[in-house]
Amino acid sequence: MASEDISQLADSLAKTQVGGGELSFKGRALKLDTAEAATEIIEEIEKFDNLQALCLEGNTIGVEAAKAIAKSLANKKELQKCLWSDMFTGRLRTEIPTALISLGNAVMSAGAQLTQLDLSDNAFGPDGVRSIETLLKSNACYTLQELRLNNCGMGIGGGQILAEALCECRRQSSAFGKPMALKVFIAGRNRLENEGAIALAGAFKSIGTLEEVHMTQNGINHQGITELAKAFTENQNLRVINLNDNTFTEEGAIAMAETLKTLQNIEVLNFGDCLVRSRGAIAIAEAVKHGLKKLKELNLSFGEIRKNAAITVAEAMEDKSLLEKLDLNGNCLGEEGCDQLREVMDSFKKQDLLTSLSDDESDGDGDEDDEDEEEEDDDDDDDDDDEEEDEEEEEEEEEEEAREEEREQVTVSPVALQIIESSMITIGITPEPEAATFLAFPSPDKLLKLGPKRSHLLLQQTDLSNAEKVVQTFLKVSAVYKEDQETKIAVLETADELLQKAFKTPGFQLDLFITTLLVYMGLLKSEEKIKVISNLIGPLTVLKQVIQQNYFPRSIIPILSAFLNKQNRAFDSCQNAKCNLLETMANL
Repeated sequence: MASEDISQLADSLAKTQVGGGELSFKGRALKLDTAEAATEIIEEIEKFDNLQALCLEGNTIGVEAAKAIAKSLANKKELQKCLWSDMFTGRLRTEIPTALISLGNAVMSAGAQLTQLDLSDNAFGPDGVRSIETLLKSNACYTLQELRLNNCGMGIGGGQILAEALCECRRQSSAFGKPMALKVFIAGRNRLENEGAIALAGAFKSIGTLEEVHMTQNGINHQGITELAKAFTENQNLRVINLNDNTFTEEGAIAMAETLKTLQNIEVLNFGDCLVRSRGAIAIAEAVKHGLKKLKELNLSFGEIRKNAAITVAEAMEDKSLLEKLDLNGNCLGEEGCDQLREVMDSFKKQDLLTSLSDDESDGDGDEDDEDEEEEDDDDDDDDDDEEEDEEEEEEEEEEEAREEEREQVTVSPVALQIIESSMITIGITPEPEAATFLAFPSPDKLLKLGPKRSHLLLQQTDLSNAEKVVQTFLKVSAVYKEDQETKIAVLETADELLQKAFKTPGFQLDLFITTLLVYMGLLKSEEKIKVISNLIGPLTVLKQVIQQNYFPRSIIPILSAFLNKQNRAFDSCQNAKCNLLETMANL
């Protein structure tokens, strides 16, 4: 099929009225700045009878276009699903609230009763949450069942605003005789931290009808986890709890385990990368063993769990007839511990349900030298050791939080900085180069502050003969990509200069470069634990630019294309960027 035919087919499918009354413009990459530019969408909406779902994902909508689209929704009373994720790419944060207010007002004035609101992957921050506050409190959301706000940059303030709006909606809808019965709540990657999580826990308590909660990668530690656990006890229909990549520690894990004893409908628990540690894992295992008959998946990967605790978790799976997956990868079991774990699962004829243990992090035999494994006459000593360990961990957490606050709050004027640096040089201390600071803590501002010589400065900090170092620098630069012209140009020019010089370096290992790039992007599994980049929008966008340059080796494009065409969760939040890159590759 010719590429023109494929393009026409894609356009046709994008506008097809999907079953259930859905009108979709998903992935069209339309840039709608004005009302005129939105004419096609407006006409389709106006002529669509019984419009129940409108999908605008993967486009970019400006203020004037949003106002025009809002007018076309004014009489769409049947609208139930607003699928509006990833529709403000490249827009200023000041534009987004105005656009959202226009669309929200249209939904309310139409008298629509929403069941699903999806605004994921729109970086609108606390102001964006404030712009949908009125909508969330209105009777349009009394019927809301699914709220998806993944990767919106809400922060603590946005989480608190959201929590208050949900509480108010529940209160008003109950007074109206139709209590809001929210079932699915998704708010991963929003830096909610403890304060935001605690506020939302209060909302969850009042709602009481949740079935799925996804709050991954939010910087929540045991205080916030404990409050969420308490709130979950009020939601007896919970089936899925996904808190991946937060910091439970033992205290949070034990609190969650107590809650699990009260929940009987749980099917999926994802506490991976949550630092539950051995005592936390044992507490969770006990809760699972004596309940959770419907459990299908348990993820306790990368939690610093040692051998005996992991075996206790496995033993708790014996009577879980619906179990589909147990993930204990990335813990501290040792080779012997991994073998014993497999033997336990095999004794239940469930070894196939145990995921790979290839990322086990133990250098030794995985013995639990810091756990309570002694005889009963040694329990008192163990309790003392546990208390000391808890105190040490709490102190470490408090110190780390203090260091983070200092990094966020301490600012130094340029004049003072010059004085400090001059003093350091005088006494023989060389201050860290600004380029090194950027590589340690990448941000758009730090890249711009390097000035017009940023490429040269970063090249000085990068060993161009080392493919892995080149990949690391490339990803750190591309990760700070933004659509504002100044940052965009700085990122693209720097990435261009870096790769051009690297590929021309004698002896540069091209095969190692592409392999390492795929690993760090999370597209290829590594034998070692690698901290993969969390958001691929920047790297994919920058790759689209660099692969078109003459210096870029055409030989590695088919390899990159093959991995981009594979299904991978890493692409969940960046489908548009991936498709654009694949299209560019196909046209080379």
